Amino acid sequence: MDLDLSRKMVVREAMSSPVVTVDEDQDVVRAAEMMAENNIGAIIVIRGDSQPVGIVTERDIVIRVVAKGLVPRDVKVKEVMTSPLRMVEPEMKLTDAMTLMSKLNIRRLGVTYKGNLVGVVSDRDILRIVPAIIEIVQERSRIMGGESSSGPSLVGYCDRCGIYSTNLRSVGGEFLCEDCRAEIEE
Repeated sequence: MDLDLSRKMVVREAMSSPVVTVDEDQDVVRAAEMMAENNIGAIIVIRGDSQPVGIVTERDIVIRVVAKGLVPRDVKVKEVMTSPLRMVEPEMKLTDAMTLMSKLNIRRLGVTYKGNLVGVVSDRDILRIVPAIIEIVQERSRIMGGESSSGPSLVGYCDRCGIYSTNLRSVGGEFLCEDCRAEIEE
């Protein structure tokens, strides 16, 4: 059974758009205000020609301003931003983007199309679509005859009793532990 969804899941499907930006010469207070107004945890930093040069996160503000006792109105965004902003293309496989974020130990990537910043993809954006991916995999499994309990075992939490198991199997569209499978068979 082919459950490889990586060919179909691309960054474009998970990214947030439009991008909220702040000029590199603004103070940290303005960046924080814009993050609060837009209910986001990071903001892309641009220079005068509207080119992205970095990113400022809530964590950057806490560690590089607040924890050092600096006055946020006296600190420019360019002094606390993380630079350069890592960029990917919208058609990049989502799995490749996730691998890149993990490898670089970052939570957000800028998304560019034809040289223009068109979005941001974050670990939270990816987590937001995980339930849909799981539903697709379960539905595809049912369609392709994965309802029997003879398939390969999985590790996770039983859909029926919620107990962690290293021997889950798909039965009737649910992933069940050995005990719950035995109850059904009785």
